[in-house]
Amino acid sequence: MKRIVLFLATNLAVVLVVSLVLNLLGVGRAVTGQGIDVGALAVFSLVVGFTGSFISLLLSKPMAKWSTGARVIDQPANSTEMWLVDTVRRLSERAGIGMPEVAVYEGEPNAFATGAFKNSALVAVSTGLLQGMNRDEVEAVLGHEVAHIANGDMVTLTLIQGVVNTFVVFLARVVGYFVDKVLLRSEGDRPGIGYMVTVFVCEIAFGILASIIVAWFSRKREFRADAGSAKLLGSPVPMQHALARLGGLAPGALPQSMAASGISGSGGGWGALFSTHPPMEQRIAALQSLR
Repeated sequence: MKRIVLFLATNLAVVLVVSLVLNLLGVGRAVTGQGIDVGALAVFSLVVGFTGSFISLLLSKPMAKWSTGARVIDQPANSTEMWLVDTVRRLSERAGIGMPEVAVYEGEPNAFATGAFKNSALVAVSTGLLQGMNRDEVEAVLGHEVAHIANGDMVTLTLIQGVVNTFVVFLARVVGYFVDKVLLRSEGDRPGIGYMVTVFVCEIAFGILASIIVAWFSRKREFRADAGSAKLLGSPVPMQHALARLGGLAPGALPQSMAASGISGSGGGWGALFSTHPPMEQRIAALQSLR
């Protein structure tokens, strides 16, 4: 989940910066006191929306390394690292993708895959995952991450984020114009303060709704990655065991802090709408139906 939160945060920051720069350059002046140039606003919204998401994608791998302190394994330092690299290589060959970089970082049980391209991605696992799970379970988690890469999930997430960004930018300005000119009856050749305040508020509000859409897609892709792991390993059982251990459902469960790891994180109540991962029970049930 950490990599997705980082992706979304980077995307938001880039969207705001690009929007500000284009406005200062006059490119974003599709809304004037006389009305809205729908075509120009649509182009402006597309540029801002997709620029943010694609820059976030291109920065995803270095940002993930920086945020987690991940150490890329260039030369395995021990038998565990050698097994880790060999396992990722074997799974990648089965999935038909190029060998990703393999990294290890300090932290509770977790793992992630990221990168803009299938053949130059990154797979990283935490020391907690390596220490708290047996090799069959770790292999299943690695299969899950390799499946993310093979499915092109980061690119698809980028495209979806770009689309919702576009709607957020476009609709925020339409609502801003309506409030400024119809409700506040502002006059002049340029939108007034009501427009700017409304756009700011709407971008936050619509951005929250957009996050719900992106989170919904993320939950769907987790099911696909679980199924992908089962296919790569030839059985859904190892992934079921890995999820059960991460969720604290298996006998001899790990500490509660481990149950909250990124690969298994899901919120309850309203938080479930923003969760990037489905409830553990649903994921295990979906794997059981593959038998």
